[in-house]
Amino acid sequence: MTTRVSVELVPRSRSGLRAELEVVAQHLPAVDTVNIPDLTRYSTRSWQGCALARPRYRAIPHVRSVDLNPREPLAMAQTLDAAGIDEVLIITGDAPADMSARVYDVDAVGAIRRFRRELPHVRVYAGLDPYRQSFARERDYLERKLDAGACGFFTQPFFDLRLMDAYADLIPGGAEMWWGATTVLTESTLNYWRARNHAVFPRTFEPTLAWNRRFAAQMLAFARERDHHAYFMPVKADVREYLEGIV
Repeated sequence: MTTRVSVELVPRSRSGLRAELEVVAQHLPAVDTVNIPDLTRYSTRSWQGCALARPRYRAIPHVRSVDLNPREPLAMAQTLDAAGIDEVLIITGDAPADMSARVYDVDAVGAIRRFRRELPHVRVYAGLDPYRQSFARERDYLERKLDAGACGFFTQPFFDLRLMDAYADLIPGGAEMWWGATTVLTESTLNYWRARNHAVFPRTFEPTLAWNRRFAAQMLAFARERDHHAYFMPVKADVREYLEGIV
């Protein structure tokens, strides 16, 4: 399998997203895919952002299961078909900050089943979170997602190759893997990842661009050695400064 490389871009605005896509096209030649989160505080939904990336890139929108009204058609189906988008990433999704926003009691497993039933031509990825529960429980959760129809997983960003190696041994055979890395460049961001996501950092970690670039290169090599895929999440960092010369 050829290793695919994706950049996760936040759709803060359509003009901003188009500008970032141009930077990726000009300076990051190994990138062939764009994945876009669905953040309810922005007006551009993930599938709309992915449509802007087509046809230059393969595009993978994030879909929050808690947003899927079980009594209405899938809101993104028409956009996916019109843009030729045939992959999605389904996550559960956090409760919205705006308590007036409507959410539904739909978990990721149920959403995967629905996509496979209603949009059988769309390949569905699920999430892998190495920080939320024990190895055994996460492995069992991955199995349930595969049984529901997922073809593989996007990980939460890792910061330690040793932990990645441990999880690589847990992945059920045949699952398609996307390993993730992100930028942590300030002490406040480091504290956020530790407190909110319970992320594991090695003792050698430094919140510097140089450390993050070294790890990005190591993570990409890790994925290529296993014929897996890699995605990079610049967040607020300049995507060119973060990844130029690496991808």
